[in-house]
Amino acid sequence: MLNMTALKVSLEKGTEAANKYALGVSLVIIPQIYIAVVLTKYITENPKILETLDKIGVVIFIFLSFYFYRESKKSKIKVEGLQSKKENPFLAGITLSVLNMFAIPFFCGTAVLLDSFNLFSFDFISILFFTIGSLIGTFYILYLYGKFAKTIQKKTGKLTKDINIILAILTALVAVFTLIKLIYTSLATS
Repeated sequence: MLNMTALKVSLEKGTEAANKYALGVSLVIIPQIYIAVVLTKYITENPKILETLDKIGVVIFIFLSFYFYRESKKSKIKVEGLQSKKENPFLAGITLSVLNMFAIPFFCGTAVLLDSFNLFSFDFISILFFTIGSLIGTFYILYLYGKFAKTIQKKTGKLTKDINIILAILTALVAVFTLIKLIYTSLATS
């Protein structure tokens, strides 16, 4: 979702706006990484925390799906060339990154995987380097999405023109699959 939005920001507002968006996303992942790494052992020992995060995630993804669907309807009404949105891409990056429910589980999983191969320890230096590396990697991949947005659009054609509806469908699917997982888990434990 964050990658597709970087592409959208670049196509609608230009590369500089996409870079601001990438910076906003990258700044928010710093505390997400730290929280994920520090709490990894605690979270894996307490499945109720993951269940609560899943419930919150369903609500957030339903909200995002509605938001992107509404935006897709707005973009069909607007005349091309008259789009002068005053939305701040930096704040959009921060907001979407805060709402991103995949970050903490992703970084938890990555830390556990690295730890299982003895490539990571939960000391300050390891956490610091993991955080810096993830920050640089996140910013760089979003920067590349912004830089090559027009090329990606040429290669994918109409797909990127309907990006809001694609994002709406993706977030709705994530919400539905998470809800199904929660129902299945609650039925299995009953």
